[in-house]
Amino acid sequence: MRIALLARVHLGTLAVLFVLALSACLLVAGLPRAMQASYDEALRRSLAAAPAWQADLTVSVESRSPEEDLHERGQFDLRDRRWHEILPAALRPLVTGAGHMSAKTTLTPVTGTAGQTYINLGWLSDAAQRVDWVQGRAPGRPSTMRYEGATIPVFEVGVAEDAQREMGLQVGQQKMLGENDYVAVKIVGVFKARNPADRYWSHNLEILQVTKIQPPGALDFEKHTTTLISDEGLTALSSEGRNLSYHWILPIDPRGASALAVPDLDAAVAEFGRVAALQSTGSPYHLDTGLPKLLADFRAALGTAQTVMYLVLGGLLAVALGVIALAVLLLTDRLDHTLTVARARGGSLRQVAGAAATVTGIAVMPAGLAGYGLSFLVPGPVLPIVHLGPAVVVLVAIGFAAARVARSHRTPLHERRDDVAAGRVSARRITLEVLVVALALAGAYLLRARGLAGGDPFLLLVPVGLTLAAALITLRCYPYPLRLFVRLAARGRAAVPFLGLTRAARARSASVLPVLILLPALGVSVFAAVISDGIASTQQLAAWQQVGAPIKVTSEVEIPAATISQVRGLAGVEQVVTAQTGRVQVGYGAENAEAIAVDVAQWRRILDGATVSLPALSDGALVSPELRGRGTFEIGWQSRVRLATRGVIDSVPGFYTEGKFMVVPLSVLTRPAVNTLLIKGDVSPDALARLIPSASVKSQERALSAIRDDPLTRTVRWALVVVTVALGSYALVAVVLSLVVGAAERARAVSFLRTLGLSDRQAQRLTVLEILPMILLTALVGLGLGLFLPYALGPGVDLASYAGGLPVGGYSLDLLIPLALAAGLAAVAVLGAYAHTAISRRRNLGAVLRVGDLT
Repeated sequence: MRIALLARVHLGTLAVLFVLALSACLLVAGLPRAMQASYDEALRRSLAAAPAWQADLTVSVESRSPEEDLHERGQFDLRDRRWHEILPAALRPLVTGAGHMSAKTTLTPVTGTAGQTYINLGWLSDAAQRVDWVQGRAPGRPSTMRYEGATIPVFEVGVAEDAQREMGLQVGQQKMLGENDYVAVKIVGVFKARNPADRYWSHNLEILQVTKIQPPGALDFEKHTTTLISDEGLTALSSEGRNLSYHWILPIDPRGASALAVPDLDAAVAEFGRVAALQSTGSPYHLDTGLPKLLADFRAALGTAQTVMYLVLGGLLAVALGVIALAVLLLTDRLDHTLTVARARGGSLRQVAGAAATVTGIAVMPAGLAGYGLSFLVPGPVLPIVHLGPAVVVLVAIGFAAARVARSHRTPLHERRDDVAAGRVSARRITLEVLVVALALAGAYLLRARGLAGGDPFLLLVPVGLTLAAALITLRCYPYPLRLFVRLAARGRAAVPFLGLTRAARARSASVLPVLILLPALGVSVFAAVISDGIASTQQLAAWQQVGAPIKVTSEVEIPAATISQVRGLAGVEQVVTAQTGRVQVGYGAENAEAIAVDVAQWRRILDGATVSLPALSDGALVSPELRGRGTFEIGWQSRVRLATRGVIDSVPGFYTEGKFMVVPLSVLTRPAVNTLLIKGDVSPDALARLIPSASVKSQERALSAIRDDPLTRTVRWALVVVTVALGSYALVAVVLSLVVGAAERARAVSFLRTLGLSDRQAQRLTVLEILPMILLTALVGLGLGLFLPYALGPGVDLASYAGGLPVGGYSLDLLIPLALAAGLAAVAVLGAYAHTAISRRRNLGAVLRVGDLT
């Protein structure tokens, strides 16, 4: 059989098949790479945004005897090398940079301060590269002195600028530390960090800042600071009489993180902690890190992203394979006459099936290779699906072509009864279809009733089952309403409605089955559109709840009235609402609550048009659920104030979401000390930050951008848009191919009718009436399925990670995109019908009547 001639004769069909296979292979290989790259970027951002003390690995040990003390840098270096040697393989890509080491004392009181002031001693292995000395000099070698009849060490130390200011420490001062075992410190310098924002200082914040602690029941604060000593100071630093611990920090480099390695990292961290503990010869070494918690949070968000992606990509692959199968069906129909002749002349079944597979392979194999190659232009790791996806597409196309031809040409000169409208369906098939529908409905009910456990296969099986059930019900039930319309049309005098609807109602299952590709295409695309819209609206709500106003300015100290006047005078400022926040005493006991005093009416005007709001309040208080049921109560805030409960609110936008809180009118305060501004207008947050340096400025627009710019969030929404467009395109192609697949039989019937006097206009209406009912019915079922899936899968898909932490639910029925898809399919069907009629009109009726007219 001349394969090259067959390919040249059917070049147009092969070109369509090539384009479809190319797009499918590119999507199935490229989209997973892009998504995995975004997963990696999300993990890296998560690790980079976390405090270093939480992400890094810190090996610590408490020295409990002089024998366990370390007095030389070499002793620290030796252990540091050991920690790197025993790192599990999964952690090595993350721990690539050089870390640092430290020795610190804790709870070292200043003698004679009754435990109110603490000056600890600290050594950093890289202090010389991290700080600049702004007064005095760097510490040097320690000395000794006599104190109360004993010789004690005198450490030269440096203090941070914050400690100098908060604790009144000066260069040249000498302080005695301890209550029993004494040590002296001499302040020889004041330092500041070269880069205070460096993640490094997350591990050593107590060195840069004074820590204030209010003990339970006490009115005054304890003040703690840690000073710096030199390398020589290690020789005199001992655990005798004080709390001394050593630390080795192994920093995590986010650039080496991979989302694919996350499942192995938890076990690796636990293994590293276990092996590090085995290195102990005295006090046990222990691993301190928050990395497992970070990975668990990321894994939860990643799991939801992957679930949504599996759903939409699975639907995309199924639809793409279905459309390719339609194109193969068209090709094998075009080859049918040639293969029938070859079979009648003695060709074996293997030869004719091989010929169809070879012709199909001429189109799909180069397309598969091209799509596979183009996928490498997409940045991201190469996953197994990148290799398997194109291979599956190619094998399915070739296998379907061979199988269909082999089934059709089991015997030579196969004949088909075109005058039979429908065959009897076997009891076995009916039972199987009823079982599929029952299982799909049961799965959807169970998913709604109990939610989804981690790793449960229901999430992937339920959408597939629902789609298949909808397709089977549509396939079996669509003739019955059409037959009702046929009976109505039969009562009329016009023949075209009766003939068109009769042909549509009597269409065999095999002829309408290709159209059912529209079900998953429309279902998944509408599902993706609804999910994307739900995420977008919830993101808006989350941004408003985070800020509570277009712009919010909060300060720890009172904002002067003159500054507020300047804010009101800034260009673009439309309205400024002043407020005071604070912690108030509820009643006369120890119960406290968070409170905001504000003019609620003005705040409500600022929130006009926003997705959040507050109840009206003129007097009394709006309280949280934990404060409900108290009627009139009293608070202590500047003075004692009696308030009546006017309502219960679950949250205060921009301020409180849980616990005990209340909203009161600003007028209840004797003298409001404004520390919060709620601003409406087109003004730069940076300008406000410059005007009020002590304040924190947040804007709703920036909060929304931060939510949307998260890599996982951006990937989910981007993928949903791509899949929606791709599925919509495939659905349109499916309609066109469905028209072309049945074109020959339809043209023959119309030609027969034209000999009986059917006009061109009547032929067009007849074709439309034959095609459009199934398209419209399938589009409506697919539309309904897509709108139903978000509600069916609601308990199983937690999209809060992509919507600012708020649960995505209560999907609004925005039918613009779904109806546009359904209307587009119907329009394409109608245009295709008119185009088909126009083409058929050019045919010679005599030739049409002779083709296949064997009696």
